[in-house]
Amino acid sequence: MGYPDDRKYTKEHEWITADGTVGITHYAQDSLGDIVFVELPKVGTEIRAKKPFGTIESVKAVSDLNAPASGTVTAVNEELTTDPEKVNKDAHSAWMLKIKIKDPAEMNSLLSAADYEKFVSEEKH
Repeated sequence: MGYPDDRKYTKEHEWITADGTVGITHYAQDSLGDIVFVELPKVGTEIRAKKPFGTIESVKAVSDLNAPASGTVTAVNEELTTDPEKVNKDAHSAWMLKIKIKDPAEMNSLLSAADYEKFVSEEKH
């Protein structure tokens, strides 16, 4: 599975684009199974890097969604409230929220697509 190289990735399987769009990876949704509920923060909420900003619930488990970077939530994908399985259909286009990134330097500690792919392949073994 190729991961889009227009974004950075966390070891907790979230992704973020340079403009602050956040979602989870294909690997994460695949591991979770059928997603039944997504809980996201309200617009205006401050989120902090590496801290939970919401939860995602599948038939298997409930998992925290961790922020890849710190910032203020500027938009939330409301479609996911009524149609959470969109994440299963295409995790890399089913964004969860958009943030105004507080410190762009935080992005430097995240994984590139190639590094994330290597991390995931090692995690499977």
